[in-house]
Amino acid sequence: MANVGSRAFQNARLQKKNRKQADALLPQAVAAYRAGRHAEAQAICGQTLALVPDHFDALHLLGVSALESGRLDVAEQALTQAVDAEPRHAEALANLGLALFSRKRYQEARTVQERAVAARPNFAAALTGFGNTLMKLGLLEEALQAHERALAAKPNYADAYCNRGMAELLLNRNVEAMSSFDRALALNPRQSEALFGKGLVNINLRHSDEAFAAFDAALAIRPGVALVLAHRGRLRQQLGQFDQAKLDYDAALAIDPLLEVALLGHAQISVLKENVAPAMAALRKILEQNPRSEVAWTWLGECFCKQGDIASALQHFERALEIKPDYADAITAKIFALDFIPDCDFAQHQAARREWWTRIGARISQRRLLPRDLDPERTITIGYVSSDFRAHSAALAFLPVLTHRDQQQFRVACYSSSPSQDRMTVQCRSAADIWVDAWQMSDEELAARIEADQVDVLVDLSGHSAGNRLPVFARKPAPIQVSAWGHPTGTGLPTMDYVLADPVSIPPPVRHLFAEQIHDLPCMITMDAIEGAHATELPMLRNGYVTFGVFNRIDKISDVALAVWAELMQELPSARIVIKNTALDDAYLRDSLIGRFVNHGIAAERVTCMGSTSRADHLAQFGAIDISLDPFPQNGGASTWESLHVGVPVITKLGTTPSARAGGAVVSAIGLNDWVAEDDAGYLAVARRQVADPAALARLRAELPQRIATSAAGNVALYTRKVEEGYRTFWQRYCAANA
Repeated sequence: MANVGSRAFQNARLQKKNRKQADALLPQAVAAYRAGRHAEAQAICGQTLALVPDHFDALHLLGVSALESGRLDVAEQALTQAVDAEPRHAEALANLGLALFSRKRYQEARTVQERAVAARPNFAAALTGFGNTLMKLGLLEEALQAHERALAAKPNYADAYCNRGMAELLLNRNVEAMSSFDRALALNPRQSEALFGKGLVNINLRHSDEAFAAFDAALAIRPGVALVLAHRGRLRQQLGQFDQAKLDYDAALAIDPLLEVALLGHAQISVLKENVAPAMAALRKILEQNPRSEVAWTWLGECFCKQGDIASALQHFERALEIKPDYADAITAKIFALDFIPDCDFAQHQAARREWWTRIGARISQRRLLPRDLDPERTITIGYVSSDFRAHSAALAFLPVLTHRDQQQFRVACYSSSPSQDRMTVQCRSAADIWVDAWQMSDEELAARIEADQVDVLVDLSGHSAGNRLPVFARKPAPIQVSAWGHPTGTGLPTMDYVLADPVSIPPPVRHLFAEQIHDLPCMITMDAIEGAHATELPMLRNGYVTFGVFNRIDKISDVALAVWAELMQELPSARIVIKNTALDDAYLRDSLIGRFVNHGIAAERVTCMGSTSRADHLAQFGAIDISLDPFPQNGGASTWESLHVGVPVITKLGTTPSARAGGAVVSAIGLNDWVAEDDAGYLAVARRQVADPAALARLRAELPQRIATSAAGNVALYTRKVEEGYRTFWQRYCAANA
C-alpha cells in the first residue's frame, strides 16, 4: 500500500509540475496568436497539450488559431475537446459552431450554437453566428431575428450589422440591407464584408457602377477573396463583358476550386458560347456539393435544351422550381422550352405564364397613379420598354413603328434596359422624344421614372424573353399596358391590358385563356423593306434542281421538322438544302446537324451549312434559295419576313401556340394562304405543288416585294397607322371608363 501511495503522490507532483509548465507556456502562445503568428501559436499549444492533454485554454486557443488560419479539421478537433472539457463554455461552443459552419455542416453548427446561446443569452458573437447558420439553412426570418438580438445585446457591433444586411439581402429587402451595410461601415470603415454586401445590393438594384466600386474597395482591403472576385465576375457577365468575367472566375477558382458562384459563371458563359460539355461538367460538380442549387438545376436544363433534349430540360426546370418556387429564371426557361414541345397547346403555354404571376408578380405592390388629363383626343405618351434597342431580331419588328409614328398624335419615350449599343440603338434613340438608359435602374426606380414621365400607354417589347422588365409591369406604372412584337405570346400578367397579335397567331377560340385582351393587327410582327434588296432569278431554273433554305436558329430545327424535311428530300432526290445560322461556325454543331440528316437517309453532300456573315452577305445568300422551309413547332419571325422581302416564299405549318403559328401569320398576311399547311402531310403537299411549277414560282419570286409593299402587314407606314389606331382606342376606352 505504501508503494501505491508513493506512486500516486509522485503522479500528482508530476501533474502539478506539468500544469505549471503548461500555464507558463500559454502566455507565449497567446502573444504569438495576437501577433498573427499562427504556426508558432499552434506549436506552443501543442507543447502545452503534450504536458496537459485536457488543458482547456490551450485546446480553445489552438482551435481558434487553426480556425483563423484555415486548418478546419484541426480547429474542429481541438474545439470539440475544449467543449468536452467545459460543456457550458459559451465562447468555445460558439467557436466550435463557427468551425462546423466553415465546414458547411450547418445543421451540426446550429445545434452547437443553440447551446452557446443557451449558456449565455446575450452573447452577441454567438447570436450573429447563429443567425448566419440559419441563413444557410434557408430560415431567413429566424436569422434576421438572431442578428437583431445580437444588436440589442451589443448596439455598436459592426459584424452583426453586416450579417443583418446579408439576411435582408436574401429577403430581397435591398433598401434595408444597404442601410445595414452603411451602418457597419460607419462603425468600421475597413469592414470588407460590408463593402461586398453593398456590391451585391447594387447588383440587385442594377447600379453597376456602384457595385464595381464596392467590390473593388473590398478587394483593396482584402485582396484575393474568392467570393468577391466571383461576384465581380457575375457583374461583368451581366454587362456582357464575358472575357473579363472569365478572368475573375478563374482567379476565384484558383483560390477555391469548388466555389459555386464561380463554377456557375463558367458554366453560363460556356452555354452562351454554345460550349455545352464543360458547362455540364461544372454544373454537375456544383450539384455534387449542393444538390439544392436551383441555379445549377436551371442551367443544366438549359444545356439539355441546347442538345435538343427538351423533356430532360423541363424536368430540370421543374426540379429548380421545387427548390425555389419563385425562381424567375427557371419559370422563364420553362416557358421557352414549351415552345419546342410539338403537342404543347395554348392552355399549357398560358398556365406556365400564370405561374410567373402567381409566384412572383402577385407579390409586387402596384403603384397608385395620380390623376391625369382624360381628354380622349389629346396627344398620348407611349412608353416602350426593351433590352433590344440594338442589333436584334426583335428590333427589326418594332423599329418601323418608332420611325413611322404620327409625331403630332403620339409622344414616344424609350426605356433601354441593356448597356449594349450599336447603329440600331442610334436609330431607335433618334425616333424617341425621351430616351432613358434604364439598365442601371432598379425595377422600382424605373417604374417611378415611367410614372413621372406621364406615360399613358406602356408597351412591353420583351414578354418573357431575356432581359425583360416584367416586374416593372407588375407595378402598373402606367394606366394602360400592352405587350407587343418582341415576344407577343401573352405574359400571364393581369396588369397587362392588351397583347398585339392577329387572328392567325392567336385564334378567337383560345383567347379566353389569356390574361390580356387580344387586339388584332394586320400581323403580329412586321419588318421594314430591306434597302437594296431585290428579287433574283429562280435558282432552280439554272440548277435543274430545287434548293430549300432554313435561315433560322438551329435550336428551332426540331426532330419532327427535320424528319419532314428529310422525307421531302427523299421524294425529290436531286433537291438540296442550305442551313444558315451563326451557331454553325462551331464544327461540332455543324457536323451534328448534318449527321441528323444522314440518319434519315439524306447524303451529307446534299446538306450545306453556313455560319456567320455580314448582314449584306446573309441576305445575298437568299439568291441561291428557291423556297424557304419554316421550322416547327417554333416558327421563324423576322427570318420569315427577310425571306419574303428578297422574293423567297416560305412554306409554314400552323401549330397550337402563338410561336407555332407566327410563320402562318406572316405568310397569310401577304396573301400566300396556299403556302400555309395544317399538318405534316399538308406541308409536304405544299412543297410538292410549288416545286412542280417552276414558272409560277418564278413569277411569285418577282412579285413578292410589291405584294408586301401593298399589304397592310408589310407596308410599315400602313401598319403603324393600325398600331396607332389601337393605342387611340385603348386610351379612349380608359378615358370613358374613368371619366
